[in-house]
Amino acid sequence: AATKLASAEKLMYFCTDQLGLEQDFEQKQMPDGKLLVDGFLLCVDVSRGMNRNFDEQLKFVSNLYNQLAKTKKPVVVVLTKCDEGVERYIRDAHAFALSKKNLQVVETSARSNVNVDLAFGTLVQLVDKSRGKTKIIPYFEALKQQSQQIAAAKDKYEWLVSRIVKSHNETWANVSRKMQPSPEYQDYVYLEGTQKAKKLFLQHVHRLKQEHIERRRKMYLAMLPQAFEALIPDLDEIDHLGRGKVEKLLEAKPDFLKWFVVLEETPWDATSHVDNVENERIPFDLMETPPAEQLYEAHVEKLRNERKRAEMRRAFRENLETSPFITPGKPWEEARSFIMNEDFYMWLEESVYMDIYGKHQKQIIDKAKEEFQELLLEYSELFYELELDAKPSKEKMGVIQEVLGEEQRFKALQKLQAERDALILKHIHFVYHPTKETCPSCPGCVDSKIEQLLSSRFIRPSERNQKNLLLDSNIDRINLVILGKDGLARELANEIRALCTNDDKYVIEGKMYELSLRPIEGNVRLPVNAFQTPTFQPHGCLCLYNSKESLSYVVESIEKSRESTLGRRENHLVHLPLTLILVNKRGDTSGETLHSLIQQGQQIASKLQCVFLDPASAGIGYGRNINEKQISQVLKGLLDSKRNLNLVGSTPGLKDLADVDLRIVLCLMCGDPFGADDVLLPILQSHGYRPSPGGS
Repeated sequence: AATKLASAEKLMYFCTDQLGLEQDFEQKQMPDGKLLVDGFLLCVDVSRGMNRNFDEQLKFVSNLYNQLAKTKKPVVVVLTKCDEGVERYIRDAHAFALSKKNLQVVETSARSNVNVDLAFGTLVQLVDKSRGKTKIIPYFEALKQQSQQIAAAKDKYEWLVSRIVKSHNETWANVSRKMQPSPEYQDYVYLEGTQKAKKLFLQHVHRLKQEHIERRRKMYLAMLPQAFEALIPDLDEIDHLGRGKVEKLLEAKPDFLKWFVVLEETPWDATSHVDNVENERIPFDLMETPPAEQLYEAHVEKLRNERKRAEMRRAFRENLETSPFITPGKPWEEARSFIMNEDFYMWLEESVYMDIYGKHQKQIIDKAKEEFQELLLEYSELFYELELDAKPSKEKMGVIQEVLGEEQRFKALQKLQAERDALILKHIHFVYHPTKETCPSCPGCVDSKIEQLLSSRFIRPSERNQKNLLLDSNIDRINLVILGKDGLARELANEIRALCTNDDKYVIEGKMYELSLRPIEGNVRLPVNAFQTPTFQPHGCLCLYNSKESLSYVVESIEKSRESTLGRRENHLVHLPLTLILVNKRGDTSGETLHSLIQQGQQIASKLQCVFLDPASAGIGYGRNINEKQISQVLKGLLDSKRNLNLVGSTPGLKDLADVDLRIVLCLMCGDPFGADDVLLPILQSHGYRPSPGGS
């Protein structure tokens, strides 16, 4: 049945914002006469109101209910503003509902949007009995459920925002349009409204901007020490300056604008410079921040520490130079206690001092060796009475050491006795075989320098190119003499040929060379056993022995070959590269005999100035005298020697020395700081100059 209301022709209000601003909202009036009403929501404000008595409100509600009860329509009591509700008021309201035929009560909060839909749903269920009964949830339980729902929706919405918004320069209008179709956006807006959604977006954008600023700040602070190193590396310039003067000093540097940019507006993180990714220069106002000040102080402290460490290194070197305890060859373990103090350990690691000590030791050892060689030259008469093989006996070595023992230059190498003895033997070798190879000043030997000088000065470009063409055509061929007694030479030649290809080619370091072998086992003075023939020009000789007799044969043959070429214009056999090899003697396992043969071989190799190879290892190349590795080593050595001889060989087409008008004998001291170039330059610049056939 219809119920007549007393609000005819009056406005229908939907929210409190309409009060006083009716013209801004839709004008909808209550209809005149009767209006169909299905049920009533009887609202009770349970908050603490200003100048309002709750008991009087409850009395008014009770009277109002009595009027509504006459309509026989369903009534639901709605407690409003429960988010600010007073516990006693809520309790009294429930008691009122209980007294009135057990009315259903719904606790709501419109501001928090809690149970508002439930209030209407409960009334609808009372009007339409066919609907299922609605479960009424207390306010705080409903608030908890809603909070969980909002939190879940918020998490999903924030995930959506973080996925879509990657730049702090994005706008809400653009992003909200992109998010509109997404259920995450729709659910959150439904629960919390557009304003809260926008607020979360703005928070995310602000966070992105702060992260971007922090990245730029870290980048600038990482560059700052490099800028200090480049602009103010001198401690004396900045040691006692304040911050203001340091900034002025930086601005005055020529490369200041390479490292810094002075912005018109500050601070830098509130300007457009933040988004200028291409400009990585440091904003100069960053210097006024505490982190930058700390980095500057660290730079100054670093310069002070570096200066102190340099002073420690210098003081340590001075200690080494002035300490009487530091002698050539003294180990660090012995020297440390004499030269180290607590200050040294405080500033540098021991490894640094060991490195300085090692360099100092090298300097004083080199100097001591030079001075010892001078001493040996001064006492040359001690070495005149040695045997022809220049091998001093123990007694002779004792005499030499006794005579030199009182000399300070001899004592200086006291801790390097092995090297001192080696220098004596090297000097003896030089006295009996004075060549550029045995020279104590090698590779600074004057002979070598003059050969290089004459070769480079005399060979003109056209002649050099022509000569190189001839040499290149011959560089792929190796002529090898194999010298040995009792079948050793022929046997090794067969073994080497077995390693060659069908056309006598041999591979060295990936390149093919033509290999020509000449085994010799007889008297080398006979033409059939000569090292050199009209069709065979040897590049090297492989000397084999396996007994004292075969070693004597090798020595005699080499000496006879050299004697036969003395006085000849082309006497390159005197400098023919030699390799002496002790081969395994089948059936002989005597270690004593092997050791004796090795010693004798080493002595002869020293005398002949040639390479000595140890015997082939057992088990390598079964049935062979030497192994393939040794053969390749010998051939590679000959190839290198051949190249060197080709580069500095004598110049063809020169006349004999008898044709020259002026002969000059020049004597220079090896190791003299006055170079051979300075002495020979006036002669070499002469138009009529030409060297002797030997190139010397």
